[in-house]
Amino acid sequence: MIDPPPPSDKPVDILTLGCRLNSYESEVMRDHARAGGLDNAVIVNTCAVTGEAVRQARQTIRRARRERPDAAIIVTGCAAQIDPSSFSKMPEVTRVIGNTEKLKAETFRRESLLDDAADRTQVADILTSLAPPPRHAVDGLEGRARAFVQVQTGCNHRCTFCVIPFGRGNSRSTDAETIVEQVQRLHDRGHFEIVLTGVDLTSWGGDLDGTPSLGQLVETILTRVPDLSQLRLSSLDAIEIDDRLFELLTTEGRIAPHLHLSFQSGDDMILKRMKRRHSRQDAIDLCSRIRTARPETAFGADLIAGFPTETAEMFENTLASIDACGIDYLHVFPFSPRPGTPAARMPQVDAGLIRERAARLREKGRERLALRLEQHVGTNAIALVEGGGRARLPNFAPIRLEGAAPKAGETAHVFLASRTDNELVGRIA
Repeated sequence: MIDPPPPSDKPVDILTLGCRLNSYESEVMRDHARAGGLDNAVIVNTCAVTGEAVRQARQTIRRARRERPDAAIIVTGCAAQIDPSSFSKMPEVTRVIGNTEKLKAETFRRESLLDDAADRTQVADILTSLAPPPRHAVDGLEGRARAFVQVQTGCNHRCTFCVIPFGRGNSRSTDAETIVEQVQRLHDRGHFEIVLTGVDLTSWGGDLDGTPSLGQLVETILTRVPDLSQLRLSSLDAIEIDDRLFELLTTEGRIAPHLHLSFQSGDDMILKRMKRRHSRQDAIDLCSRIRTARPETAFGADLIAGFPTETAEMFENTLASIDACGIDYLHVFPFSPRPGTPAARMPQVDAGLIRERAARLREKGRERLALRLEQHVGTNAIALVEGGGRARLPNFAPIRLEGAAPKAGETAHVFLASRTDNELVGRIA
């Protein structure tokens, strides 16, 4: 074994791209790096959801090398898991580690990670992995107002556009007892809001004894941590919302009245070609039922512009679905073919048309958000402070705070005096 270089006082920086789950896992890696004595390194936690995400990952790696020329550059995350060889060939990269390896404490032992004789690429076949999400408890996310708890990873579905199962593997769940312990720990450390996160959150429990549902998990958390102020759920698959979860979403005041739904399209033919499991009407009906039962609920959704074979009429169906569902927060993805997926082999839409359609969806999203914000002008509310003069309401409406504000993670009583196109303007009451 070749001895690694002597320890230095230079830090470990973690650059996180992509989803909330990556944010949580970056904190796990941060703790492991500290425990393992790692120093003078940059860990780039990549995303692979789109071709643009992969491009940004490469750009981030090159920038990290320019800014930290003597640091070890360690690349991980979904893009690294799916295509490790391309990242290992980058001259800026010191090590490539997979999504399973990045969550193991032993991976970050300085003497092994920085050993010149170690394999440059350490990426196992994640589709054969049976390992559940890490049981490593984090005390919060550095610089974040909210605390995240990973309850699930992986996905058993095979949407025709998606490579994420190849980056995350099949669905694996954390047991309820461990989740409750983590929620209690974070609550005891003063976190007002806790977010449950996963790759396919609504599939939680399918691999556990007795196949409990996400609704049962949420009920257990709320029962076992009765003083928890606010629980938020990350992206949900509309077709998998079980009856108990629906009841809790519409009656339990401690659940944030904001749901981000994985819709992807508002046209039935495109949904079939995507291999989604819901119809346009399923999406409309779900939003209508929830809004009827809990009118203050705000909806967000993922939508893909320019999926292969999408005609003008199909696109108009998706555009119209934004109003039909009452979606206020849009995540718009211009379609980009991912190598190896069925959608990449379908007839493609012209790139210029994709950009045009994405712009129209985003403009509709801005209109919807403005309507949502207008409803709050002239009212008083309690908001969670995010830092940097920003805060959010429970329904996720963004606020720019005027004057001195509490520190990130604390709540504030706010008078909402006005709005811009994309945020409320509030004063500490």
